[in-house]
Amino acid sequence: MAKRSTKNEETLNLDNILFKCRDILRNAKNSGSFFEKRDMMLTLVFLRFIGEKYEDGIANLRKRLIEEGLDPDNEEIQKAFFEDATFADGTFDLPKESRWSTIIDTAAPHLNVALDQALKSIAETNPSLKGCFVEGTFTQRNLGANDIKKVVDEVNKISHKTFGEEKDLIGRVYEYFLKEFAVNATKEEGEFYTPHDVVQLIATVIEPFDGTLYDPCCGSGGMFIQSSELVKSKQGDISRINVYGQEKEAATYRLAKMNLALRGISHNLGSESDSSFTNDLHKGLYFDYIMANPPFNLKGWWDDSLSTDARWTDYGTPPESNANYAWILHMLSHLKPLTGVAGFLLANGALGDTDAVEIRKKLIENDKVEAIIILPRELFITTDISVTFWILNQNKKGGKYHGRELRNREHEILFMDLRRWTENPVKGEQKKKVQLITEQIQRVTDLYHEWQAVGTNGKNFAEPELYRSVGIDEIEKNNWTLVPSKYIEFIDHDLEIDYPKEMARIQQEMKYLMQREKESQRMLEEAFKGIGYGID
Repeated sequence: MAKRSTKNEETLNLDNILFKCRDILRNAKNSGSFFEKRDMMLTLVFLRFIGEKYEDGIANLRKRLIEEGLDPDNEEIQKAFFEDATFADGTFDLPKESRWSTIIDTAAPHLNVALDQALKSIAETNPSLKGCFVEGTFTQRNLGANDIKKVVDEVNKISHKTFGEEKDLIGRVYEYFLKEFAVNATKEEGEFYTPHDVVQLIATVIEPFDGTLYDPCCGSGGMFIQSSELVKSKQGDISRINVYGQEKEAATYRLAKMNLALRGISHNLGSESDSSFTNDLHKGLYFDYIMANPPFNLKGWWDDSLSTDARWTDYGTPPESNANYAWILHMLSHLKPLTGVAGFLLANGALGDTDAVEIRKKLIENDKVEAIIILPRELFITTDISVTFWILNQNKKGGKYHGRELRNREHEILFMDLRRWTENPVKGEQKKKVQLITEQIQRVTDLYHEWQAVGTNGKNFAEPELYRSVGIDEIEKNNWTLVPSKYIEFIDHDLEIDYPKEMARIQQEMKYLMQREKESQRMLEEAFKGIGYGID
């Protein structure tokens, strides 16, 4: 019988390897905090994959030379092609000390030093990877020789040669550790794990196929990676997308640079990690697309230096209590004035926040808000709340967009409510979690595109309990709230009941139950009589 191999089995085996790595580090001396363990593991995984990609590049180069009638083992050929090799697919040329084959053959007592030397050489020979690594990552922790060797041997098992040619194998490894980190993080720490299905929804809807893409709180770079995968699936060219981002947390900033480098995605994350509010590293730049998942209801973001910031000039200063509207105005300030589109997530409170009603009113009056989509609860690992997917659009007047002819949608907003879409649970999670499947993502996208399309009448575009297009006059009457349930019709299913028929059914059931009760009582009395007779 042929050996079975399924994606689920591969995922399970991969998770087991990664869990074992965490277990080794948990029991090792000097392994540091949870976050230091995580960063150490992610750095090892990075070295493993960048090394394997290099080995594949060399193997392909040798094969190509042989096909051209050249001897790859010839000394002159070696000098010409293999010393300072260049690769067309974004593979990095690695010095000998940075190659995984060198690391895996290093004796256990020398591994910590060898790993730090590998990182130092990579940073020195590849400018795009400068700043990705903390100097002395392994020697400062100085894990015992046996512990670091065990972890390296486990990481060595994570290979596409073992698990098959799966384009997102790297992403699955990163996802595991990001998810584990998210479970243990607090909301104030500013790092969030955004599920792939949620990112895919945003990317599919706003279609960042070319031009510039920006994320002001980019985390590990997931928005960029998912967008590039969508472009590939549409037979696009990721080289046509220039990504820009900023990340406040230093460890996550380094992780994003590593993650994007491994994917061969050209990027500009600024020269350092810092807050997009107090030190906007891309000030003055305007982007075609913005995708973001800012920390929900972020507190402690305000600084007195922001009181006269130009980003608030046209709309008013956002509330200091949380950063929701500060994120909105920051992103709007970076959208191309005539064509920019933004898709981002916010906590539901931003839909009707009374502290920000004047800002929200101006956003609606200026026709910046295109769609408001409430997502199902329990999509996220870190929270079970329902959040909102906002779409801002600088051009609601219509015209051509990605091959589609759009109608004039001025003074209209599309509302959707997906909170009933909870029928797809995710198995194997420690807490209840649901996901959006491909068909659901496509359903949202189709509705959005249909609403935008020439020939659609916005006044009649509605389906009870799912979506509705609403004009500005109705929104004004509702005091500028963007809560979808204020506009979408929700059916009172109690009204569908045939009450006379239902009452007759209930009466029949009651009559049956009363007969059963009388019969039980009669049998009980007979039993007691029998017992009494026996006692006498």
